[in-house]
Amino acid sequence: MRFVLALFLLIPVAASAATPCNTVADCTEWVPLAGGPARSLVYRSYPLNAPNPAITRALIIIHGASRDADNYFRTTLASAFLAGALDNTVLIVPRVASAQGSCKDKLADNEINWPCNGNSWRSGAPAVGNPNVNSFDLTDELLRRLAKKDAFPNLAQIVVAGHSAGGQYVNRYSIANTVHETLGVPVSYIVSNPSSYAYLDADRPSASDNDKFGNFSDGRNCTTFNTWPYGLKDRAGYTAKVSDDQLKKNLTTRPVSYLLGEIDVLPLGGFDGSCPAMAQGPTRRARGEAYQKYVAQKLGAKQPVVIVPLCGHNARCMFTADIAAPLLYGGNSGTIRRQSSENQK
Repeated sequence: MRFVLALFLLIPVAASAATPCNTVADCTEWVPLAGGPARSLVYRSYPLNAPNPAITRALIIIHGASRDADNYFRTTLASAFLAGALDNTVLIVPRVASAQGSCKDKLADNEINWPCNGNSWRSGAPAVGNPNVNSFDLTDELLRRLAKKDAFPNLAQIVVAGHSAGGQYVNRYSIANTVHETLGVPVSYIVSNPSSYAYLDADRPSASDNDKFGNFSDGRNCTTFNTWPYGLKDRAGYTAKVSDDQLKKNLTTRPVSYLLGEIDVLPLGGFDGSCPAMAQGPTRRARGEAYQKYVAQKLGAKQPVVIVPLCGHNARCMFTADIAAPLLYGGNSGTIRRQSSENQK
């Protein structure tokens, strides 16, 4: 985390302002779930329980399948620094831990964790040994805590974003979460480079024309193409308590953007090549563009796609791009720091 300290040394902070974290211990916090003792580790740039009136925006980033919340936190810090948003934005990256199978996360006492393989934590499934806690409960808890405004009384906007497996999480969470309308603070969602999406009916993009949709033609050989988390059938855990009609309403009424890498077109980085995923398109970029068209054509929802030039399947490239900054930080952010640096050359 020397990167964190080096980054913050470059940033002038007023004497009266809260000081952002600059060490590993300083940048982490435990969040209790379901009233405890279950808990989850989060990285955050400012304490979540200390008054800080300078904060007007919160950005929650969900990591990918490698569960490297520390690396994603570094990426988020770099992104906010380049956008000139470190002083008014609290950055939060939760760790969705797993200590099963090939996943070897070292767990602290009472740390909640999820199965290593499959789509469990990406789709709201119950935790290992704790069926009362689902993966979406973690973001619910963070949103509720932020919305209370105990620490951040001037908070005006929350953004929930995720890349790769985190993008899958945010796609499904944006559709299924039950707290969005209760918070009193606007929340928007950014879905970046996931391998798959949750479709709301049996239609899929045509294999010959990504702009056209129809009933999936190979359902007999690909029987799980419409099973959760690829479709709405056989949902479990958090999403089982939400009706199909409510999911469809949520998808059309909640503000979602799709942030896709221009060259994320190779089967790398945990690419989902399963039958139900391939039914959504041949590449991550194609799947994202098709899903946005599906939402627009079938449901009339206006959800923008932003293509990040020269980025593949790389969270640092995606979230530090100038074109991504307005989605993440609002306004005209994104070019301030780069222009300043260029003027100093």
